[in-house]
Amino acid sequence: MPAEFKRRIDEQPDRQFMITSKDGERADIFPMAVWEEIEKKLAAIPEFDRAKMKLMDRYNYYGQEAEMDAQGRLLLPQILRKAASLEGDDVVVLGNQKYLTVVNRERFVAKMEAEPLTDDDLQKLAGSGL
Repeated sequence: MPAEFKRRIDEQPDRQFMITSKDGERADIFPMAVWEEIEKKLAAIPEFDRAKMKLMDRYNYYGQEAEMDAQGRLLLPQILRKAASLEGDDVVVLGNQKYLTVVNRERFVAKMEAEPLTDDDLQKLAGSGL
């Protein structure tokens, strides 16, 4: 776990997380308070909505609650480690404002090369104040 993220977690009483994935390509690590916000939003969607059902299937299949140990480590679910090729040390941990994402380094670099940040992307972001 990145030191800055761990420092923020250490300031919180809750060391529980939800680790899951939408696609099996990455592990998303949500502090439990953030995950509970997501669950509330999901609960507002009708139970038989097809998109919700597909997403819930993935969240449930890959998902697992975890507690950070004293060294700041979290154990990723085995099924997700295998699916996303996160079994070795060659991973990247990405901060996403409210949660972390763990991805296979080789796949991540290939995706960045295949999908470069364009001038159009930068202009759109500039319009948002970035």
